[in-house]
Amino acid sequence: MAAAPVVISAAVEGDVDETVAHRLVRHVGGQLGTVYGKGGKPSVLKNLKGYNNAGRYSPWFVLVDLDRGRDCAPLARAEWLPRPAPRLCFRIAVREVEAWLMADAETLAGYLSIARNNVPADTESLDFPKTTLVNLARRSRNKRIREDMVPRHGSGRQVGPAYVSRITEYVDTTWRPQIAARRADSLQRAIACLRRLVEDRDGGRGS
Repeated sequence: MAAAPVVISAAVEGDVDETVAHRLVRHVGGQLGTVYGKGGKPSVLKNLKGYNNAGRYSPWFVLVDLDRGRDCAPLARAEWLPRPAPRLCFRIAVREVEAWLMADAETLAGYLSIARNNVPADTESLDFPKTTLVNLARRSRNKRIREDMVPRHGSGRQVGPAYVSRITEYVDTTWRPQIAARRADSLQRAIACLRRLVEDRDGGRGS
């Protein structure tokens, strides 16, 4: 009889990050449990000590973006959480999870109805991956994509009215984490960390 999937609690910055967390945990054969945070990075970091304490006893995945003023995710991790608990996987997306999504350029281009060569080759080098992704959507041959993902003129918003819904659809149905990880080192490390949580049910260190 197959063992039940390992349930991993999570804390993330927002809705898009939650969608990505769901997909990654499913990708490694786990099951996402309760998701905390979703109030931005300051909220996640403020409660990081509590999440880390919980990670002493059960699997946890904490995901945040890299600060604009920082160039090194490992140094940021060491500053924000110098001693991670054995069952806590604390990962930083360089610089936003949208970089991870664009790293699977073939399927993203197909979903957005744009040319494959419009998708940047090195997505982790982008300063503003979310802005880049929205600008890719502006080029879409699909009017519905443009209307959903691109902010209305004068709205003052970064993204369109159905941006999260579109990203959720893409991540759930089309995005290939294993392909994207070949071009996004921080994603590859996140997948490896989560896989260790799932494979070591007794709580090996999720570093």
